Amino acid sequence: MMSKRGASVGLNLMVVLYIAMPSMATVYTVGDSSGWTLGVDYASWSSSKSFILGDSLVFNYGSGHTVDEVSQKDYTACTIGNPINTDNKGSTTILLQTPGTHFFICGVIGHCATGMKLSVNVLPSAGSTSSTTNSTSSTTGCPPTTFPTPSTATPLTIPDYVASSGCLSSFYGALVVIFVTLNCLIFVQL
Repeated sequence: MMSKRGASVGLNLMVVLYIAMPSMATVYTVGDSSGWTLGVDYASWSSSKSFILGDSLVFNYGSGHTVDEVSQKDYTACTIGNPINTDNKGSTTILLQTPGTHFFICGVIGHCATGMKLSVNVLPSAGSTSSTTNSTSSTTGCPPTTFPTPSTATPLTIPDYVASSGCLSSFYGALVVIFVTLNCLIFVQL
């Protein structure tokens, strides 16, 4: 039988591991070393990347530029003056919090028309695919995570709605279930 101290150490270790696990989010520097400026092919830059919920875009730029998040219509026509969000501080970080296509332009007259514009398709999870450029799919692409319970042969399934932001959330949800189950088993035996 496990001692109270052993149980406490084991539970504390599980909590520390759960909290310390690294995030799978990626921070992308827009334009890499060139940054957010004129003369960069942002369509090529973004086409080689896969953006998922929780990723961040970092725009680094000098004075005389802005980062404007805009509608698809304003992006296509390079219409300035109607941003959803705007910033001109020289370094702007955008957290990608919703799936679908996000559109960014420089709000300085003439800059968007000369190519200073970026669109990124944000997927709900790393394994997802999108059939349209403006997808807002709510599926995660992850199968439900199933674990056998210690007391029965009936499996415990973590449904996809628990994993609303992707496979990583399913993993964290499963860890919580394991932690709670082990916690209950250890304290019942004490």
